[in-house]
Amino acid sequence: MNIALIGYGKMGKAIEEIALEKGHTISLKITSKNSADLTRENLVGTDVAIEFTNPESAVENLYTCFKANVPVVCGSTGWLSQINEVEENCTSHNAALVYASNFSVGVNIFFELNKKLAQLMANQPSYKVVLEEIHHTQKKDAPSGTAITIAEQLINHLPQKSSWVNKETTVENELAIISKRIDPAPGTHTVTFSSQIDDIEIIHTAHNRQGFAAGAVLAAEFLTNKKGIYTMKDVLNFY
Repeated sequence: MNIALIGYGKMGKAIEEIALEKGHTISLKITSKNSADLTRENLVGTDVAIEFTNPESAVENLYTCFKANVPVVCGSTGWLSQINEVEENCTSHNAALVYASNFSVGVNIFFELNKKLAQLMANQPSYKVVLEEIHHTQKKDAPSGTAITIAEQLINHLPQKSSWVNKETTVENELAIISKRIDPAPGTHTVTFSSQIDDIEIIHTAHNRQGFAAGAVLAAEFLTNKKGIYTMKDVLNFY
């Protein structure tokens, strides 16, 4: 499989290492210094693109791939206000996209546990819920895309919560996301339900970037020769 890496920072390099180990080839590497090289012509022969850049460039990168009929795995966060437009563009070009706030298999298992726990706690108003996320100081967005996904899952299943805020709060219908930036910290997400009697807590802690990179390559393998819009639930067959 020929893979275009759009974004060649720490994550891009980790993805490259795993892709090469699995026998794939890297057909194109795009960085901030050669972003003009991301063209339809340069994507010829590419089986799938893996996009890990930033909110400012991600959407245009996706559109370029759609126009070139190259399936895209996108791990950039911070652009979801444009998700409807992106999905419409993908569909109109008969293209393919896997977007996830986190490609780690472990995190996606955590997502499923979080939804189930929230369902079980929906009728337990004596428990107060808080979400905490810890990342390294170079992470640009806060809260993390993963934390937002977790928060939205909680809001969808807990009738007492209708929105999230990125701070501590005493407002009953607000879910607090506490963001901390500490080095070194690849990523920890903790959901805690607390009562006067006991606490229930689920935690995911990443030890390095390998889990995220491996999941991105797995998604790329899944997406080859497909059309449409998919999630990691499709990739991992969590149905």
